Amino acid sequence: MRTPDVVLCPGGPMLLRGDHVVQDAEGRTHETRRPVSAICRCLRSAELPWCDGTHVLLPDERRPR
Repeated sequence: MRTPDVVLCPGGPMLLRGDHVVQDAEGRTHETRRPVSAICRCLRSAELPWCDGTHVLLPDERRPR
């Protein structure tokens, strides 16, 4: 069984498996070649578009669904 390329983690990031190109809010593209990359969905990361774990500090109602 093949694993999905994109996984949405409840209350956390979007995980991308394999090679992808991610476009940030300013339109810049970022290539990823890691086995798994975490993309921020709470928009609070200091490393956008990458997740830095900030979502764990947010109250449940402010976390991504």
